[in-house]
Amino acid sequence: MRNTTAGLLIGAGLATAVALAFSLRPSAQAQALGAGSTSRVASSENVVVLTLPREDGSQQLVVVDPSQRVMAVYQVDGTRGELTLTSVRNFRWDLQMDEFNGTSPSPREIRAMLDRR
Repeated sequence: MRNTTAGLLIGAGLATAVALAFSLRPSAQAQALGAGSTSRVASSENVVVLTLPREDGSQQLVVVDPSQRVMAVYQVDGTRGELTLTSVRNFRWDLQMDEFNGTSPSPREIRAMLDRR
């Protein structure tokens, strides 16, 4: 129990530190989550931070840098308080695709329908 509390405090402390470091203010997304939600979103023009509790007691922390189009995902172990970087991705090229793993009608199909008018 003591380690779980320490892990949660470290996770909350990290999110708070990131928020303070970038002078974060609540975003429209955070308001959309609702007051009862345990997920939190904070953003500034420099970074967006999303914290998500997991069923196993750990916490996921997603940090997005919109200007560099990069995101990083961290996991905070609720028992040991360890912070682990689980993935980093530059999504610049992802956002330049017209479609991927979508359902019909695809953007190309919609464009073709509109061009026939």
